[in-house]
Amino acid sequence: MNLQNSKTQKNLMRALAGESLARNRYTFAAGQAERDGLPVIAAVFRYTADQEKEHAEIFADFLRRGGADSIPIDGSFPVDIAADTLSLLAAAAQNETKEHEEVYPAFAVAARNEGFSEIARKLELIAEIEKCHAGRFAAFHKLLSEHKLFVSELACGWICMNCGHELNGTEAPQQCPVCGEAGYFIRVEMSPYSYANN
Repeated sequence: MNLQNSKTQKNLMRALAGESLARNRYTFAAGQAERDGLPVIAAVFRYTADQEKEHAEIFADFLRRGGADSIPIDGSFPVDIAADTLSLLAAAAQNETKEHEEVYPAFAVAARNEGFSEIARKLELIAEIEKCHAGRFAAFHKLLSEHKLFVSELACGWICMNCGHELNGTEAPQQCPVCGEAGYFIRVEMSPYSYANN
């Protein structure tokens, strides 16, 4: 696979840069969430940051296999300089939506037009992941903005992401009765490793 002088090569470099920057933005946002006393939101940002790193590795591998050396690119990338977790969640949802709806679909079309069907397919699949990221950030933004991150109208399962303690109810405790930490509870169904306990 020779990517030299192709639009796809530049798009892959833009995608690599974008995913790398997203990983750092989410790592920075995790720090802000920690400062805001929301370690469970920090965990969401870090969890997503690790997935962005994997996307960057996929794009870097295509560039390596395609004979890339040093690729000059231009482009604009979001900075997300907000100083509060709620704003950072909103910005993350917006950025992920743009990748899903605009950026990666356009990159996939260009790749397919240049005969790089494997790259096009990966871009399409990653675009769907970015849609999930957008939904994740939007869901947590909604819960936080409506003051429902730790309360529910209906009884549900809650899990402490710090120690794993689970309980049922309409409200998570302010502090975990097991580890004593605050801000780590999340609805069980929103936990990345939930399972049906029958």
